[in-house]
Amino acid sequence: MTTRKAGRWTREVTQTSNALDLEPGVFALQDPKRIARSLKRSAERSRRRKAPPFRSAMSMLVFYINRAGGNLSGTQRRRLEAAKDALRALYGRPLQGRKGRKR
Repeated sequence: MTTRKAGRWTREVTQTSNALDLEPGVFALQDPKRIARSLKRSAERSRRRKAPPFRSAMSMLVFYINRAGGNLSGTQRRRLEAAKDALRALYGRPLQGRKGRKR
């Protein structure tokens, strides 16, 4: 698969996923808490998701981080990783420790 096709495939998944309907530009937001709140809102409003809201929201965030991969700046990656912690906090889930990450 070429890079061009991979980019289109990722865009199509994030726009038409059965998991949830994302608000436009959610992953470009500057505040991790806003990203988390937007994902939570989208997951709870969705009637097409196949998993509980927390799992759907976290899956979409992890999917985006993994697919964007090397194209993410360090700042953007840290922001999205912080959004994962914010999402866990919104759902009352314990924060998971990661090796090599300062708290």
